[in-house]
Amino acid sequence: MAEEPRLKADLHVHTIASGHGYSTVREICETAAARGLELVGITDHGPAMPGGPHLYHFTNLIVLPRVLSGVKVLRSAECNILDTEGNLDVNERALDTLDVVHAGLHPFCGYEGKTVEENTEAVLAAIWSGKVDILVHPGNPWFPLDYRTVVEAAASKGVLLEINNASFTVIRKGSEKNCRLILKEARRIGAKVCVSSDSHDASLVGTFEGALALIDEVGIDEELIVNRGASSVLGFLQSRGKEISFQGQNI
Repeated sequence: MAEEPRLKADLHVHTIASGHGYSTVREICETAAARGLELVGITDHGPAMPGGPHLYHFTNLIVLPRVLSGVKVLRSAECNILDTEGNLDVNERALDTLDVVHAGLHPFCGYEGKTVEENTEAVLAAIWSGKVDILVHPGNPWFPLDYRTVVEAAASKGVLLEINNASFTVIRKGSEKNCRLILKEARRIGAKVCVSSDSHDASLVGTFEGALALIDEVGIDEELIVNRGASSVLGFLQSRGKEISFQGQNI
């Protein structure tokens, strides 16, 4: 029997729709089920990302089954923060159709800020907009932030800070130091976090080892990790005013 996973939800997973993802939703859910996950978030890139899907992709997610291979499916997007006013590349009509909204700073997607002050201003504006539920890979060294200020703002608005496992493997090299600072600030004030694979291939769904090692090093209370399972994720979304039903859609 496979070992019970410590975390049973992966809220940041990419499909072929992202343009540089390599698996379908069904393949992702089949792998997630085999690994004991209860829930995944299908979180393809916003349209400002080179090769990313059209806005219609996100509004059309309503046709996506709520449950595949016994795994609950959340409809999401990894939006790009475009400027220091916190504008996103996914419009409000599309955002309103989503279960959870991820957002962050990415290169080659229109954001032109270069300083800690500009980056922090952009991220704070996105947090304060009320549109964003999860701030993705805030430890990215390409976009350094005033981490104390960002963590405090996220906590005050109920926005999750993502600890992105991919940042400890093949991309965003140098993230560990910044993520450690973020986690220490989160521990200090009780800010909530999520741990995500940011998988672009089904083989990586539910892989959290690097991120969890850092979380254990810093000493984060398990209750502050929102993606412990489907129930804790849905409780978080309910606190954000989002009620999601999975009844009658098990495929």
